Order: sequence, then C-alpha cells, then structure tokens
Amino acid sequence: MNRFPEQQQNSRVRRTRDVTALSRLTLLLFCGLVLAAGFVLAAKQHFAAVQYGYQNETLRSERKKLIEDYQRLALEKEKALSPARLEMAARALGMKPATAGQIQTLQPKAPIDLEARAINASRKDDRSSGR
Repeated sequence: MNRFPEQQQNSRVRRTRDVTALSRLTLLLFCGLVLAAGFVLAAKQHFAAVQYGYQNETLRSERKKLIEDYQRLALEKEKALSPARLEMAARALGMKPATAGQIQTLQPKAPIDLEARAINASRKDDRSSGR
C-alpha cells in the first residue's frame, strides 16, 4: 500500500515566512553579541589590572633601591665632610693649621645704610632709562 505518489508536484507550494521567529533570532544574536562584548571588556580590564600590578611592584622595588642609594650617599657625604676627614685631606695637600698671628678680623669702615643704597640705585636706574 502506497499512500504517497512517487511523483508529486510541489513547485507551487510555498512556506510562509515566520516573522516572529526571525525577530527572536535577531534579538538572541544581539544579546549574545552584547554578552560576548561584555566578557571581552571584562577580560581586557582584568589583564590591564594585572599589568598595572606588575608595574606597581617594579616601581616600588625601584623606589626602595633609590631610597637605599640615597641613604648610602648621604652617609658617604657626611663622612667626607667630617672635620677629621677634612683635616686629613688638608694635611695631604700640604696645608697647616692657621696660627694666631695669621688670623685677622675685619671691621667695617662705616655702618652700611641699606636704605640709602637702594634709593641711590633706583635713582641711577631712573637716570639711565631716561625717565
């Protein structure tokens, strides 16, 4: 028993387009793209945070090293400027301590009037600029 004919004419039969299914698939595709973009953005931010963490750690270790170098150099400077070290260096250059007769104190000839000097200087500037 054969229910279907072997040669059936289907050329005039058309399937109707399901618009709601197409819109649902479009919405599903759009939501999937938004979700995937969110995951990509989150991963990018995570890797950037990890990179900043590595840079931060590198900078901290460099700062620590620079502080240690600064402290070492400050100590060397203090040692180099100590009076005992300066005296040894002066003796190595052939210098001798000053005797009492070699020390002279200088006294100013007259008290210095700073206001009068400032006024005179401004008058000279006025004359030279042609005011």
